[in-house]
Amino acid sequence: MTDAADLIVTGSVIRTADRSQPFAEAFAVRDGRISAVGALSAVSAHRGPETRMLDVGDAAVYPGFVDVHNHHALAGRTELFELSLPPSLTLDEILEKVAEKAATLPEDAWIIGGVVATTLLPTLANTASRLRLDEAAGGRPVVIVEDSRHNRWANTRALELAGITADGIPSGGVTILDPDDGTPTGVLLEAAGIPVQEAYDRSGGLTAEQHVAASRRGVELLNSFGITTFQDAGVSTDILSALAMLDRDGDLNAWVVSSLLINDEIFGFDPIGQALVERGEEFRTTHHRPDFVKIFLDGVPPARTASFLEPYVADAAHGAHYHGETTMTFEELHGWLRTVAERGLGAKVHCTGDGSARLVLDVAERIRADGFTTPIQIAHGQFLADADIPRLHALGVSADISPFIWFPGVITQALAEVLGDRAEHSQPNRALLDAGALVAGGSDWPVCESPNTLEGLQGLVTRADPLHRAPGVLWPEQAISAEEALEVFTINAATAMGLGDETGSIAVGKSADFVVLERDAIAGDAERIIDTRVLSTWFSGREVFAAG
Repeated sequence: MTDAADLIVTGSVIRTADRSQPFAEAFAVRDGRISAVGALSAVSAHRGPETRMLDVGDAAVYPGFVDVHNHHALAGRTELFELSLPPSLTLDEILEKVAEKAATLPEDAWIIGGVVATTLLPTLANTASRLRLDEAAGGRPVVIVEDSRHNRWANTRALELAGITADGIPSGGVTILDPDDGTPTGVLLEAAGIPVQEAYDRSGGLTAEQHVAASRRGVELLNSFGITTFQDAGVSTDILSALAMLDRDGDLNAWVVSSLLINDEIFGFDPIGQALVERGEEFRTTHHRPDFVKIFLDGVPPARTASFLEPYVADAAHGAHYHGETTMTFEELHGWLRTVAERGLGAKVHCTGDGSARLVLDVAERIRADGFTTPIQIAHGQFLADADIPRLHALGVSADISPFIWFPGVITQALAEVLGDRAEHSQPNRALLDAGALVAGGSDWPVCESPNTLEGLQGLVTRADPLHRAPGVLWPEQAISAEEALEVFTINAATAMGLGDETGSIAVGKSADFVVLERDAIAGDAERIIDTRVLSTWFSGREVFAAG
């Protein structure tokens, strides 16, 4: 037969994430696309002499998972080329790891790594801790990122190379000084850390081949968790080039949407802004879409750099009426969103406070009045005023949520210290869905330790930490159903990044992207979702991961 399938998949549970046909007995694949979905008898009509049959038996098939927010290349780079530190380490343990790494390196080599816990920053913010880091590194320059990836801890040599001194404080961000001697402690918040990154880049940084290897490894890790589509939330030309090269060589095993940085409060990439946007098309390939920009509209709450409608808990440095600030005014943000809309691009806007989220919605209202339907994502969407929740649906703004970083634990403890009781009311996902908003799931990996979608699914349903690192639940009234959670991490996320017609569900005409799980993870006990093993991951009809 001329239209014989290359592959037919059958099994007892096939969830499609397609509300018009939530379950199927089988589906057929031809030339990397799904050619039939439905009853086994109907799909079997597409079988030919060369058709491969994949019967998963009692295992379950889901659409390939979709991650709307990660930093795949940073994760790959950390694993391959940097010092990888779990956030649970104490200062003594971090210094021990640095000393071990230093012993393997030339005298002038940089030690780059991460992460240190947000809650450890006060312990690091003094001259004595910086000198201990100097000693552990044997005089080598060191910079370690903090778990939000917004802040850094650098040693004396790294500060010297970056030109950061008591008389040479970076203009951006916050440079924490020792209260006793007035010198930089090495704790650098937000953009204050960029000069250190630039100093490292001047020393040579990574080669083009290493950037390709970092992206390849990042995608491999994502595939191992069943992820076949993702949006990188902030890219450089090095990352764009690596992704394009992988795809041209047939080695990019995922749909990737890249977010071109308009401003840069944390990465230190160059170029950014208009210069980067104008180059985006150079890197477009079949599976790599440089279709979004990324705007940092505020920072992170623990550092009091997020923008809120109500003030932070009072402290000595900020007083009792400090709300945080946005990086742009209404007119500045509107100017950028109109510019990118005219180019046909979408916008991912980093907002961790309800004040910055309101500004995005206010600007979106103007953009819609201007006649533009450009996709707009509120990245993180963790704090939203009640009055603003219905506006997301009304204005076609999607919520990019990262349940991986709000489970009860270190980050929520840090939030409580600066926000008080408000910290208990984050991620209003039930309210967003009920209001008709498009809620899209992302991991923010490697800000979180793992991109495991099953972790995100379980957290959305239980509002508890799937890994049992901390007790309790967070605003349980905002739990959503398991079926809704699966949509959040499949069709919703694909739609939010402009790929809803390509992937995100098992439907005729879409890319044959799916994951085979050892069981129907979202059926039954929600506390056991994370215990489900990924057996294989398939992208464009090809197996790209198989469990050993």
